[in-house]
Amino acid sequence: MGMAVVNTRAGTGIDAPLVRVEVHLANGLPAFQLVGMAETSVKEARDRVRSALINSGFEFPARRITVNLSPASIPKQGGRYDLAIAIGILIAHGTLDSNAADDIEFIGELALTGELRKISGIIPVVIACKNSRHALIHPWENRSDAAIVEDAHRYAAESLLAVYLHLSGTDPLVKDTNTPLQDTHHQTLPVWEGIQGQHQAKRALLIAAAGAHNVLFTGPPGTGKSLLASRLLRMLPPLSTDEALEVASLHSIKQTSTSVTSTPARPFRSPHHTCSAIALTGGGASPLPGEVSLAHHGVLFLDELPEFGRRALDVLREPLETGEVHIARASGSACYPARFQLIAAMNPSPTGDVDDGRTPPDQILRYLSRVSGPLLDRIDIQVDVPRLPDYQLAMTFDDDEAEDIRHPKEKVRQARQRQLDRQGVLNAHLPVSQLAGVCSLSAADLSFIQKAAEKLNLSMRAFHRALKVSRTIADLNGAAEVNRLHISEALGYRALDNLIRQLSTS
Repeated sequence: MGMAVVNTRAGTGIDAPLVRVEVHLANGLPAFQLVGMAETSVKEARDRVRSALINSGFEFPARRITVNLSPASIPKQGGRYDLAIAIGILIAHGTLDSNAADDIEFIGELALTGELRKISGIIPVVIACKNSRHALIHPWENRSDAAIVEDAHRYAAESLLAVYLHLSGTDPLVKDTNTPLQDTHHQTLPVWEGIQGQHQAKRALLIAAAGAHNVLFTGPPGTGKSLLASRLLRMLPPLSTDEALEVASLHSIKQTSTSVTSTPARPFRSPHHTCSAIALTGGGASPLPGEVSLAHHGVLFLDELPEFGRRALDVLREPLETGEVHIARASGSACYPARFQLIAAMNPSPTGDVDDGRTPPDQILRYLSRVSGPLLDRIDIQVDVPRLPDYQLAMTFDDDEAEDIRHPKEKVRQARQRQLDRQGVLNAHLPVSQLAGVCSLSAADLSFIQKAAEKLNLSMRAFHRALKVSRTIADLNGAAEVNRLHISEALGYRALDNLIRQLSTS
């Protein structure tokens, strides 16, 4: 009787837990049994592995083969276990030495010809192998994505035969070199180039970039809302190495067409308003990340906000609050990170403008009510983007702007550094328990914001977020304490609330 144990990795959310492939060859009628909470696509490995071994020139054992994927508590999907199963059979049959797979992990789907096919989620696997100090053999097609993990010991193989020749010492594979992400962030691009006027909206966007606040632009069509949203990335610093790996891991799991190996720039996701709730948060029979996770450490831009389904918008509440998405399905569950910055844009009326005289106030209110109050509470800044009084063609650059929004990238960098030095997180992510100590308002200023919040009928969550915006404004101004000027400006960014209040009283 032959026995072999080969290590591989499963895919559970953004993690890659270790899976032991235990292969047992026993006497009896030829059979191939695969156990260990394997779904249909995994059980089909019996036919893929048999054909791949035969077509690679190996003898398929005419024995009773039992393959156990341990632990059985981890759901297993896809063909990523094929290579490990095939190597386990070769070891159990005596074709390879019993210690040939020591300290090596294998992952890859086998074609019937024995070639290795690309798998999803390779980056979490490489990271896990690196942390376990194991070597990894993976498909050749995954080499570019896997290369971004520094100090990983790995080999890229094109076929099962190439892996066998490596393990037998006949023709060793060449250790792959790693190419960490290179910083190609477009620091030289002007932020305000081509955006005429809209000083308040630019100022709001600068504050949002400095403190990672969520923003809602309201205004008639053609006033530059989408253009303003697209300029946020130009003000944000590039991702750190750890952040870039998290983003790359999520895109690797989803197998998006976006390259994760070219730059550590932050992601910018802009789904169409027909996007479903599952597409936004993730899901499916085997839970995959959605748009909110693909925007992790970046920007999620929702244009025409009221046109999204009510259910699709309301599922954003949890990730906006916690920075995570928990997906539970009958086949398994997953938790994906979703620490994104929400930028939304909308017209104030279904016909485009409240002043066009085409829509009565009650219909405008019904249109605005498509965005729920709890979701609006999670948006820190609401700013009006009005029509320009004249039509201009001249280009506007950063140096042509007012002093408070000039050199926005440098202002954002300095403000973020102040926040990280003071509290370790950006102001938008500051726990409420630390808010009083970080803001440290005087008695008069505290009374002022409390009375203003009562007059504006702010919820407690909106009140806390207004304080966080005040703290960011103070950081942009280089002030150690939050004062009334900072509070007044923060409370001024409640454009949609004011519009709803006006329509309700008219």
